[in-house]
Amino acid sequence: MSREPLSQKEIEDRLRELPGWAFEDDRIFRTYRLGSHFAASALVSHIAAVQEELNHHSDLTLGYNTVRVSVNTHDAGDSVTEADFTLAERVEALASAHGAA
Repeated sequence: MSREPLSQKEIEDRLRELPGWAFEDDRIFRTYRLGSHFAASALVSHIAAVQEELNHHSDLTLGYNTVRVSVNTHDAGDSVTEADFTLAERVEALASAHGAA
């Protein structure tokens, strides 16, 4: 996983592959809505496990039935890198499996 900063164009191109994700303030992010607080909590736990596996950690915000994921690469000067998109793709798969919208 590359931890070199991506250009604005590279970020925009990659975001086309991740509907629902956006770029702002040098990070990519998405908010998921789930059926309950328990489902949202379970998704957060599963995302945390993937973050550990990838050794790449994002900001996670847990709401009543929402989860917001916001990620950039700290050791690349808080820029967006390929590592962020790898994590986002894994989060997408988890969110889908949890029935998130």
